[in-house]
Amino acid sequence: MAKHIIAPDWITSGYKFPADIKVTDCDDLALLPLDVLADANFVVLPYEGSTISIAEAINRMKNVEVIQTLTAGFDNVLPHLPSGVTLCNAAGVHDDSTSELAVLLTLSALRDMPRSIQAQQDHHWETYFAKSLADKNVLLIGYGNVGKACEKRLLAFGCSVTPVATTARDHVHAVSELPDLIPAADVVILIVPNNAGTLNLVDAKFLSLMKDGALLVNVARGVVVNTDALISELRTGRISAALDVTDPEPLPAEHPLWALPNVIITPHIGGEGDVFWDRARTRIYGQLDRWLAGRPLECVIAPEETS
Repeated sequence: MAKHIIAPDWITSGYKFPADIKVTDCDDLALLPLDVLADANFVVLPYEGSTISIAEAINRMKNVEVIQTLTAGFDNVLPHLPSGVTLCNAAGVHDDSTSELAVLLTLSALRDMPRSIQAQQDHHWETYFAKSLADKNVLLIGYGNVGKACEKRLLAFGCSVTPVATTARDHVHAVSELPDLIPAADVVILIVPNNAGTLNLVDAKFLSLMKDGALLVNVARGVVVNTDALISELRTGRISAALDVTDPEPLPAEHPLWALPNVIITPHIGGEGDVFWDRARTRIYGQLDRWLAGRPLECVIAPEETS
């Protein structure tokens, strides 16, 4: 029986498939007939998601061998992964664009760019002193591919960076050391995966340890931060925040976070730079080459990552 691959058309259109491979272009899994999705062996999940849930889509994949995401995160797929199915993520594809946004949010908040944007809209020339990133102490929580890319950029701005990961290594501190590290940080940047260990990592206690005037930047997942605790702390004016992710997400129009003057919000666009398309194609083409040749795949989610 011929192998069957399902992927978005912007991926399949540029790959030279062997003649005996069945290919289905798909940007929304909900649009596929049940028998087509059930027949697939290798499925590349659409980047923007489908109009059916991940759980329902995977439930329809009766013959799937490999599920490939176009995101670095896989927490939305993993709970529904059938036994024996290989899950691969897109680690490395989004490193530069996400780390760029982390630094952009940091700089925008420190230099109070919303103030200048508002002045421009008001046609008002206003000068003011703001904070620089230079000489600041940055606590970088999460030291995977994106964290390392972020550190490289931060160091170029002349700040000191303290990386934190689950366990200590080299110059990296352990999460257990956070109570001692938080009070010294001018900026705290979150770049951690969504798992049981990071859920509500930033709670009221965490926030209370942040120094007056400190900045919290979240480019991880919204649920890493307890939203109610953050709102309470922001309302005091003691700290500020810059968020690419929120809980809930999308953020409802009436949500109180929108109205706070000391927060910058972007709509989860960390990975959506224009470099994504070529890098994603390169990753998937390499994966298809390996799979069709019977070679090991890259970025396979190992058992220890799924617990």
